[in-house]
Amino acid sequence: MRAVYIAPVEALAKERYRDWKSKFEKPLELSVVELTGETATDLKLLEKGQIIISNPEKWDALSRRWKQRKHVQQVSLFIIDELHLIGGQGGPVLEVIVSRMRYIASQSENQIRIVALSTSLANAKDLGEWIGASSHGLFNFPPGVRPVPLEIHIQGVDIANFEARMQAMTKPTYTAIVQHAKNGKPAIVYVPTRKHVRLTAVDLMTYSSADSGGRPPFLLGSLEDLQPLVDGIHDECLKATVSHGVGYLHEGLSSLDQEVVSDLFQAGRIQVCVMSSSMCWGMPLSAHLVVVMGTQYYDGRENVHTDYPVTDLLQMMGHASRPLLDNSGKCVILCHAPRKEYYKKFLYEAFPVESHLHHYLHDNLNAEVVAGIIENKQDAVDYLTWTFMYRRLAQNPNYYNLQGVSHRHLSDHLSELVENTLNDLEVGKCVVIEDDMDLSPSNLGLIASYYYISYATIERFSSSLTSKTKMKGLLEILASASEYAQLPVRPGEEDLVRRLINHQRFSFENPKCADPHVKANALLQAHFSRQPLGGNLALDQREVLLSASRLLQAMVDVISSNGWLSLALLAMEVSQMVTQGMWERDSMLLQLPHFTKELAKRCQENPGGSIETVFDLVEMEDEERRELLQMTDSQLVDIARFCNRFPNIDMSYEVLEGANVRAGDLITLQVTLERDLDGRTEVGAVDTPRYPKAKEEGWWLVVGDTKSNSLLAIKRVSLQRKSKVKLDFTAPTEAGKKSYTLYFMCDSYLGCDQEYSFSVDVQEGGGGPEED
Repeated sequence: MRAVYIAPVEALAKERYRDWKSKFEKPLELSVVELTGETATDLKLLEKGQIIISNPEKWDALSRRWKQRKHVQQVSLFIIDELHLIGGQGGPVLEVIVSRMRYIASQSENQIRIVALSTSLANAKDLGEWIGASSHGLFNFPPGVRPVPLEIHIQGVDIANFEARMQAMTKPTYTAIVQHAKNGKPAIVYVPTRKHVRLTAVDLMTYSSADSGGRPPFLLGSLEDLQPLVDGIHDECLKATVSHGVGYLHEGLSSLDQEVVSDLFQAGRIQVCVMSSSMCWGMPLSAHLVVVMGTQYYDGRENVHTDYPVTDLLQMMGHASRPLLDNSGKCVILCHAPRKEYYKKFLYEAFPVESHLHHYLHDNLNAEVVAGIIENKQDAVDYLTWTFMYRRLAQNPNYYNLQGVSHRHLSDHLSELVENTLNDLEVGKCVVIEDDMDLSPSNLGLIASYYYISYATIERFSSSLTSKTKMKGLLEILASASEYAQLPVRPGEEDLVRRLINHQRFSFENPKCADPHVKANALLQAHFSRQPLGGNLALDQREVLLSASRLLQAMVDVISSNGWLSLALLAMEVSQMVTQGMWERDSMLLQLPHFTKELAKRCQENPGGSIETVFDLVEMEDEERRELLQMTDSQLVDIARFCNRFPNIDMSYEVLEGANVRAGDLITLQVTLERDLDGRTEVGAVDTPRYPKAKEEGWWLVVGDTKSNSLLAIKRVSLQRKSKVKLDFTAPTEAGKKSYTLYFMCDSYLGCDQEYSFSVDVQEGGGGPEED
């Protein structure tokens, strides 16, 4: 039996994982795992885990092929937290996975118990019926019901300009803390951006100093006791504010600084913590008072200031709750005056949620066609009846553009929705429609679903790549993926992106610096050049890299389907570059820890013979190596550890029945791979200090004809110890001696690829290719 817990936000999933690991693993001997998003790793985790923690996207990617994956069918408890976010940005994925789990339960013997948790909702009954809860299993409380009662104060500030309004809110924020958080009770202040985090913390520190005249009133311990901790903080500005009892948190702080601030706040040594609004999900801090200072953020893509989603506001308010410590919590919301009535209505009453699935249907229908759940247009309409959207259509027809609510209206609306979506997928070459009814997946559709990539991206890859694409074009096409359309562009960031662009290897023609795709390209190139980035850009770069690995694997598949050899090898090299953070023309030695460009140059010019690869370095005499590298003992240990883990693989191959291959026959090449594990039991994760998360290495085996630049066979291989792989390709139609090249390419390390030439004597006349 397995229990799956879905947290709609990555930060919540991480928090729950930490909490439950200590709660369930030792005391109850239950294995708790958190999914990573790498399919191979996640399948292993799913097999060994009894409590599986995931976000909606990772579970969607894993559960799409539930028919083949028995561990997905063995889920008996499915918990969805914060289900009201079904009306938010990631709502459609949440809706799809819950609908799928209900469908799986209806198709198999296994009963799945679904537990959904949410804030107070006006239409909780619809959600309850949709997940299959009986009236006895549905509990919907009014918004006022909380573990700790909450007093809410909403104040309007009548200044139109955003920055001036934020400035005008600092004094009322300070006053609110002094009034509502008496006797040193903790207060959290939420502000829109990390810039405001710093400004507000400094302002609060200044006001408190002016008022107190002497000892900082927000500092609840003696400064001498705190000094050792304050000295450990890296951020200079943070050091100053913490010394006055005001801490702050935003995503750009080092994890150590974040830990110090949250520990001091939780221990009651500092009274105030200022946070960026996005941290309301992942930070488990609670306080007596929460001040929401401003309820808007800047949306760089639309170039406007937008309201926080109501769900975020409710999440912030929820942090004003300390059961057993307080009889009540307090929340002060400072907003633009015209929005005051709007917030009064929404925060005192339960709010309704609607589905957005109809705007995001393409990839979901494509995935179900690939999985064989939807085989014709009628199946697609039936599939929609499992969704929350289907329940809401008749309840709120205007929202979904319905003309009426009769059975006929509903059925016509669903048919039209399916028809339009499938036509788009057919135009995008992802789905094949036969006799205007039956559906089957095309190669591009299979690739999109397998790598969890949007159909629009695969279509773009397919139409933009050509056999003549070079590195510059390949990076542009990679950055054009619709997965990068959501990359934020913040106020004032265009200049940063412009400066970044000017330093890159490949130039941009008339770049639009506010375009997320241009930004993605610049961040990728900066990663390969190892250019240090600070703040938000470093966070954005992390997101770009995490998607890049998946996108590149899909790109390799698209290129192979076209049979372009050199471009496929180039895309594989780019995958290595993404993992190691370097260019393909850089010294291979830069993958090693503590290596600099200067040291790599010294190795190349080594008097005893040029050292250019990891293997060259391993073969040196110890003394000679020590002399060349001039490193400390601990650094040399790091180097040795890297070299031990660097893939050292023996490869042999033979053409089966190679003596009597006839023209047009199928040639089978058998490849044997064996790894020198150096006494270890298994291969660990790749050594990748520059890649944002643990990654397992993968390999491609490719047979190509370099003369015609054609790729004849390709297989993806994951290799622990030993592996035998067969590659089939068709012999040419003319007899004679034919030369081929076999490539063994890694997706994670540079400099361990292998390449062998072999030839086959093709005899006259076969009966055409044999039937497989």
